Amino acid sequence: MIYWQLLITFMKIGALSFGGGLAVLPLIEEELVQDLSWLTLEEFVDVLTLSEMTPGPIAINAATAAGNNVAGITGGIVATVGVVLPSLFIVMVLAYIYFKYRNLSLFQGAIEGLRPAVVALIASAGVTIFMTALFSSSSFDVTLSDLNLINLAIFLLALYGLRKIRLSTIQTIILSGIIGGIVFSIV
Repeated sequence: MIYWQLLITFMKIGALSFGGGLAVLPLIEEELVQDLSWLTLEEFVDVLTLSEMTPGPIAINAATAAGNNVAGITGGIVATVGVVLPSLFIVMVLAYIYFKYRNLSLFQGAIEGLRPAVVALIASAGVTIFMTALFSSSSFDVTLSDLNLINLAIFLLALYGLRKIRLSTIQTIILSGIIGGIVFSIV
């Protein structure tokens, strides 16, 4: 029964995840954390961390990690298949439609109209991750006393490394992991 639920849940997520990997994160959070309670918010952030630091598309990695967390290796496989199937079908249909009707202004307008919504989805996921990482809560009902100063310092160092020093993503992940491992093993 859990495998069937995983398949249907991730097929729904896969069918509704427009805009790439990061845009799927609010859908995964809503389904797995809020609606089904399969993951806690902290487990969801851990899934995101694993998904971001491993090679491959974040949506597929997140489905695999979440499915594995919920129902073991078989759950990871089922969730991965579930998230990929709708995309495969939809892309095949849309590619046909796109190449046939791409010059129509209505079609071009629809594509243009989707862009701001995709940005909103990505921003929503970013805010959830930010709040959970720094305040251990995704709500805005927090105070400065809830702020995790160590996580804030690692966040600021990572942001500085990415934007000013131009560290690569993998360098930033490795260095942040090393810093976190050292600091949190001492504290």
